[in-house]
Amino acid sequence: MINIKLIAEQIMAEAGKVILGKEDRIRLIVMAIFAGGHILLDDVPGTGKTTLVKALAIALGCRSGRIQFVPDMLPSDIIGMNIYNQKTREFELRVGPVMTNILLADEINRAIPRTQSALLEAMEENQISIDGGLISLPQPFIVLATQNPVDAENTFALPAAQMDRFLIKLSLGYPSEESEKEMLKRSGDGLDFSILEPVTSPEEILTVRKELNAVKVSDLVMDYIVAIGNATRCHPQLKAGASPRAAKALYRASKSWAAMDGRDYVTPDDVKEIAVPVLAHRLVLKNTVSRSEGNEQALIRSILEEVQASPTEEEVYRSLTKE
Repeated sequence: MINIKLIAEQIMAEAGKVILGKEDRIRLIVMAIFAGGHILLDDVPGTGKTTLVKALAIALGCRSGRIQFVPDMLPSDIIGMNIYNQKTREFELRVGPVMTNILLADEINRAIPRTQSALLEAMEENQISIDGGLISLPQPFIVLATQNPVDAENTFALPAAQMDRFLIKLSLGYPSEESEKEMLKRSGDGLDFSILEPVTSPEEILTVRKELNAVKVSDLVMDYIVAIGNATRCHPQLKAGASPRAAKALYRASKSWAAMDGRDYVTPDDVKEIAVPVLAHRLVLKNTVSRSEGNEQALIRSILEEVQASPTEEEVYRSLTKE
């Protein structure tokens, strides 16, 4: 058995050398990576997204890549294509930047829907299709996609079905004054990534994912997850609530969160702590509801307060020991 809590702490500590004051966000991202999910970052430019991806890639011992999405980008710019070589008179496969472990998909909402779908299909299937041939992606394969919530010009919003492909959505946000001052002291003249070292490997990340299968989820906690999902589906302000895929995501993410806390079983508090980043972006508000920033998050928080069927940790533990 590997120590998932220790591995998580080492990754967060290493990334924290260059990403200051964002420990809670880094922890959520590590949770998603362990759970095998992708991350959507809703942030304005300049908040450290590229730095975060580079730091995480080094700490994880993984390859990383970046795609800057633009309106005229084609699916082949992402997945690659077969190109005819006039010298050999044969077609040669040239894979795109998607063939990496950690991919920063910068401003994904600037690409046309067809191009977005090419990446989202790769995220879902862990493979790409070029001229009918299937190519498996390197494992682990994690996408950190970003979108700018301020600039809506020449953008194509991700539809609900595609938003559902991301395990979590969050924002790094601006640093605190203290963190920003410390950042200027350390890297005002440029970041030095040479101070970072790998603390794990792609193979160990895959082992972590297998180990998560042993984390127990009691019937009581599963009932709680289902109750939260059902509460979103009948909420008067929502056109569409959390899908069954969302319930699976919350189930999987809660196991990762529990393991990072050093436990082999999930508690109701695990579910509560990650419910907002896992569920909020999957909700579809009714047209009559104001779409002010954070409305979906507020709805999930209100639902967590209303759903009182959550068992205590002691009840969960007792139920597991009886099985």
